[in-house]
Amino acid sequence: QVQLVESGGGLVQPGDSLRLSCAASGRTFSNYAMGWFRQAPGKEREFVAAISWSGGSTYYTDSVKGRFTISRDNAKDWVYLQMNSLKLEDTAVYYCAAKLMSYSRNPGLYNYWGQGTQVTVSS
Repeated sequence: QVQLVESGGGLVQPGDSLRLSCAASGRTFSNYAMGWFRQAPGKEREFVAAISWSGGSTYYTDSVKGRFTISRDNAKDWVYLQMNSLKLEDTAVYYCAAKLMSYSRNPGLYNYWGQGTQVTVSS
């Protein structure tokens, strides 16, 4: 089992920044690729970003490229999502997820999920 706990969400204005954090515990964190997903009301959960088990490779959905940065600290079992230049359409519940070995954009392939943290971008 891997337990994931997200934090860092909140209410911000367009153009602001937020950093989401995800603390992992349980099995060997560095065996897992980590992903961030989001789900807006009435919409399906969608891929946002992912990072390989080593941290050497990162992946982003097109709508966040250049604005969001995913990173991880395998020594402390944390994964982060730095979100800059936030837009109204970034409003969603953001979830941290762990997938054994390689990353995927398919949420159905992830093994463990956090409870989510709300990000609201509003003027």
